[in-house]
Amino acid sequence: YVIIILMAAYTFSCFSIFTRNYEDEEKRVLIRQDVLMFLLQFAAFGTMYLATKDIRILFLYAVLTVILLAVILLYNLIYPNVSRLVVNNMCMLITVGMIMITRLSADNPSPYGTAVRQLVFVALGITFGLVVPVLIRKMKFLDQWTYIYAAVGGAALLAVALFAQISGGAKLGFEIAGINIQPSEFVKIIFVFFVASRLYKKSAQFKDHVITTVIAAVYVLILVLSRDLGSAVVFFITYVIMLYVATKNPFYLFAGLGSGCGAAVIAYFLFGHVRQRVVAWKNPFSVYQNEGYQIVQGLFAIGTGGWFGMGLCQGSPEMIPFVKQDYMFAAICEELGGLFAICMILICMSMFLLVVNISLRIKKRFYKLIALGLGTEYAFQVFLTIGGVTKFIPMTGITLPLVSYGGSSVLSTIIMLAIIQGLYILREDEDEEVEKQR
Repeated sequence: YVIIILMAAYTFSCFSIFTRNYEDEEKRVLIRQDVLMFLLQFAAFGTMYLATKDIRILFLYAVLTVILLAVILLYNLIYPNVSRLVVNNMCMLITVGMIMITRLSADNPSPYGTAVRQLVFVALGITFGLVVPVLIRKMKFLDQWTYIYAAVGGAALLAVALFAQISGGAKLGFEIAGINIQPSEFVKIIFVFFVASRLYKKSAQFKDHVITTVIAAVYVLILVLSRDLGSAVVFFITYVIMLYVATKNPFYLFAGLGSGCGAAVIAYFLFGHVRQRVVAWKNPFSVYQNEGYQIVQGLFAIGTGGWFGMGLCQGSPEMIPFVKQDYMFAAICEELGGLFAICMILICMSMFLLVVNISLRIKKRFYKLIALGLGTEYAFQVFLTIGGVTKFIPMTGITLPLVSYGGSSVLSTIIMLAIIQGLYILREDEDEEVEKQR
């Protein structure tokens, strides 16, 4: 109950900050958020320690606390104009993910190994993330690398399609020194830069849009051939939204959605594992022993947790296959409750609203489209994950950003948010320039 109350108070502050008229009031709310987050960490890791009496949990808690304290302090010192709310929300989602990964990794052959690996990738991502905003601010030529983006992204996806091992029915990435690297997580960022560099010019003609669409279609086709259909959907939706916003032509929007529906029907008849997922989605109990097992266990977990949850270490989320990667939302619902899960969704929503606000207020079209594209990818990934777990849509195998276990996912998401921070600083620079001109 204490954990739920702390999460609810934090979530309320995410939206109440938009009503603050003065900078001092905003700072008080942001400091209050930090206090609530660290209290939630203390309550959660303390609960797990009391349940298991394993000293390694306290070690993980101490390292996580130090890392997040460093993030908050370093961002404030290096970038005074940074969006503190984005930093706080990122840290809170990392906290939720680490709590659940620590809980779920206790029963592994190497206890807490996955939690330690996730923590390493968080630290690595934050190290890169502290450098990215200054690069975005100083590198004025990013809009000129159009075909470099296209070549690098396409080559990375093609390498996966040709040489990666099949895992879970799809080719997702490579294993290097025992670590799985999923290039599509990073190509998502490159893809947004490519599309923005092609569409930001107002002088772009229909021919230019056709060329951009063909290259984007090649990206999606490579992902389909790799059977990474979740990523293919994210790429496709992101491109359609960016094209529509850049051109303000509703024809492109409806044509894109229509072709997407047609492609989904074709994929259903071409790929057996797509048909299996659709059958499992429609009636998971009819195939409970096979394809429907994961869905049914996830629904049982959500129903068992109810509004207030079973409590940390009191449920059985480990019975769900691939729970740390695909079904983290179900594990959160079972042990921390539906109210906690709703608060987490609202935090993700506030993150998306912040990105949209940056996109609306920044003046340069190239950066405006980048903010929109990255925000769309983030929001749609959250929708696909939670929609699949709750049986609202068929499961796509997409991870929940910053919460699910996955080194490539957490690393790329932190870099993505660092780019957003760079765009936020650029927007502040634009406002200062306007004030000087006045």
